Amino acid sequence: MFDPKKAHYIVATCIVVKDGKFLIAKRSEEEERWSGRWTVPGGKLEKDEYMKRPHDTKEGQWYNVFEDLVRREVKEEVGLDIKNIKYLTSLAFKREDGVPTIIVSLYADNDEGAITLSDELTDYRWITIEEAENYDLIDGIYEELEMLDRVLKGEEIREWKKLD
Repeated sequence: MFDPKKAHYIVATCIVVKDGKFLIAKRSEEEERWSGRWTVPGGKLEKDEYMKRPHDTKEGQWYNVFEDLVRREVKEEVGLDIKNIKYLTSLAFKREDGVPTIIVSLYADNDEGAITLSDELTDYRWITIEEAENYDLIDGIYEELEMLDRVLKGEEIREWKKLD
């Protein structure tokens, strides 16, 4: 039985990588949350996104739900196609309106396409981890960029942990 006390929003984000740099985008000043701050593409999972497509198993399950979500969000928000989607980390927080939210952070290679920003974004940059400190990133984004930078340099990272 559905229990609203156990319900969460589920969000997937994607750090797009191109030539060793990370794509960040600036949220519009018109956005209700985190206006004017820098982020990575992503969005909430809506059940219609997978429930309207055929099942992937005989018992009614769907695979690649997060991967499909970030493919769509990256295309909608910045106009790019992505490939080689991989898991980075996850985090949870409680929104200002009290709704608990789980974020699954993925990363992918830029496949093709030219940057075309959606109305909710006003600017973009391809940056290195060193340059990331110069941007007003939404809380947690820098840590994810730092973690991914270490992964791409060959460090095996299984879970996020605060660096000294």
